[in-house]
Amino acid sequence: MISGYLLLDRAYDDERIRKFWNTSCKGLVIVTVIWAAIYVISLQFLTAGSPQVNYAEAGTLFFSHMWYMPMIIGMYLSMPFVASALNHFDVDTIYQATIAFTLLAFLLPFVTLVCKMHGIDGVAIQYCLGFSGGIYGIYIILGYLVKKGKFLNVSSLKLWVLAIVSFLVCILFQYYAFVINYDFFLWYEFPFILLGSFALFELCSRVKTVRFYSWVTVISKYSFAVFLIHNIFRLPLLPLVVQLPFSEPVKAIVLWILLVVFSFTAAAIIYRIPRFGKYILYMR
Repeated sequence: MISGYLLLDRAYDDERIRKFWNTSCKGLVIVTVIWAAIYVISLQFLTAGSPQVNYAEAGTLFFSHMWYMPMIIGMYLSMPFVASALNHFDVDTIYQATIAFTLLAFLLPFVTLVCKMHGIDGVAIQYCLGFSGGIYGIYIILGYLVKKGKFLNVSSLKLWVLAIVSFLVCILFQYYAFVINYDFFLWYEFPFILLGSFALFELCSRVKTVRFYSWVTVISKYSFAVFLIHNIFRLPLLPLVVQLPFSEPVKAIVLWILLVVFSFTAAAIIYRIPRFGKYILYMR
């Protein structure tokens, strides 16, 4: 949504497209390759001499979060063309198309999911939204519509209610899946993830003055670096946290706090090495 908000409401020509690819896309590709190599090497060291660690599972643990990189690179490569296309249409037309795509990409799979959870198979409709960017493209277009002020007529109270209700539905739905022993985990295609995040994003866009601006700036600067680094600490910390005498939710919170602290500290150290912050962590 942030990408759609900041990058789609622009005019692109051939020169600006090449400049955008050179300044944004090239750096992301380089960072992706570097961190894939770092993870491969780290995995060899962390699993060496550890028979209790399953190599395949450890690899999945390491690379599971890297799905984001090829996805966002693909979106960035297409962004200038999408922005140019959007400039030829009225915001209402784009809004109507977004609603139609959202129903196809979120509502229909949700209906299919609920039916499968209750033993009803075969309830599915074949469709393909790949050329549109799929579910991730919808998030980006929603960010663009927020930038255009399409939802300013919706009161902040309604948005807060939508955000809170969506959050509770996500928790209850995931808990219900655990109770009935159904293999399900929340992901971006879950409709209430979309609704809740959209409501919060629209609310944030209305904030005129940012409190604790210096702290927000630091978090913004280091957040992507923490994302890149955190899995290096995740594998050695996980066996230790699992042994703690706490409930599973408390262990998850402890692990999260430790990963943030270690990753943030590592990012701060690496950033101070000349040129490393820019090229290794993609920090601006």
